[in-house]
Amino acid sequence: MSSVPPNNRWSLHDLRRASSFRIALLFLGLYSLIAALLFAFLYQQISSYALSRIDDWLPRERNAILRSAPTDLIARVAYHARLDPDNQRPFGLYSPDGIRLAGAFPGPHPTQLEKPYTLSMIENDTTRSLRVAAYPLPDGQLLVLSQDLNEVHEFNEVLQRALASAALLALLLGLAGAVLIGRRAVHRLDAITTAIQAIVQGDLSQRLPQRASGAASDDLDRLVTVVNGMLDDIERLMHEIKGACDGIAHDLRTPLARLLAGLERAQRRAVSADDYRDAVDAAITETLSLLTTFNAMLRISEVQDGARRAGFSAIDLAAIADDAVEFYEPSADDKQVQLVYERPPGLRLPLRGDASLLFEAMGNLIDNAIKFTPEGGRITVTLAEWQGAMQFDIRDTGPGIPAAEREAVFLRFHRAESSRHLPGNGLGLSLVDAVARLHGMQVAIHDSDQGCHISLRLSTLP
Repeated sequence: MSSVPPNNRWSLHDLRRASSFRIALLFLGLYSLIAALLFAFLYQQISSYALSRIDDWLPRERNAILRSAPTDLIARVAYHARLDPDNQRPFGLYSPDGIRLAGAFPGPHPTQLEKPYTLSMIENDTTRSLRVAAYPLPDGQLLVLSQDLNEVHEFNEVLQRALASAALLALLLGLAGAVLIGRRAVHRLDAITTAIQAIVQGDLSQRLPQRASGAASDDLDRLVTVVNGMLDDIERLMHEIKGACDGIAHDLRTPLARLLAGLERAQRRAVSADDYRDAVDAAITETLSLLTTFNAMLRISEVQDGARRAGFSAIDLAAIADDAVEFYEPSADDKQVQLVYERPPGLRLPLRGDASLLFEAMGNLIDNAIKFTPEGGRITVTLAEWQGAMQFDIRDTGPGIPAAEREAVFLRFHRAESSRHLPGNGLGLSLVDAVARLHGMQVAIHDSDQGCHISLRLSTLP
């Protein structure tokens, strides 16, 4: 199994088509909107706080002035003007008829009393803003206090630039992150596409590249895992098909050649009705052998299709094993092979399954043991159950199966060279494996000191 290295070339068009890039851009736009609203809220709150500080200072300053100089406000306001040469906090004292008595307040006579407000004016060709509060006094005079807002405006401008810079930086970083995410997705998809193209061109050994597995995997990795598993099955099936075709060509060539040779011989040499009858009988025998092979292939395909699972019924696996051993006892006796059956008395193994298929599978294993065990040998069939699991074991004293061939013997038409002189079509163990898979069982060949040891196991009885 191999994988194709990713293609590092990418284009802006590919990037725009990547769903991950689009999703990243969508979240970037949503994040930018939320950030803009947040920055606007922060700007408004900070600006309002600066004005609220001035609004809190104005009444405190009025109270301080009234406490320090309640009878000589003109001198107090004039003294404040001398202490504020830049006129950043201009005060003013007005008579009841609106004449300014003291101070440097540059604006007109205020009409809004008590509540602070913002006053904008043109001064030296520039716009000047003041936060103003006018407080009427008991004698009818009007005390005006103000604070220049130039520093507040400068602070607001700095704040605006800082928030705008932060928003721009966040936007650029988000866009860069979206591009990186998109490029990474494009590279992964390019690698997957390249692998798929190689598979389409016939290289079934290729697998889709997977970045991580287990807890570190993402949704695409999980999809790749499923697809690679499917590709493993496809590759296995294609190898089995190739092996089946090779097996058909190899195993059917001999009976077809015998059939053709017999017919040609009868055509050239037969002179009597008995000669023709013998030739026809031989042809029928060879044809029946071919039909048996094809019927076995169709039966395996039917079992592997899984449609038989719908017809499952309640059965006793122990009773089926009893019947299979009893059925093949005469064959073992005819070959003078000792067939020993070991099972606990009274054992019952209830489950849902297909009784005829399980009988055929168990019988096939027993028949193979009889076929390959020499005269005078011994076959031991064991059926056991423990902790909810069942195992059907067959041990013989035959030649056994080499470790290198233990996987191949379950392929259709595979026959070891040492067994080609014996009757058979190489489909028996393929059928056993198909029946086992249909019932959720595992069939396995184990190491043995002498002969072959093969088991049929159901891990969990229902």
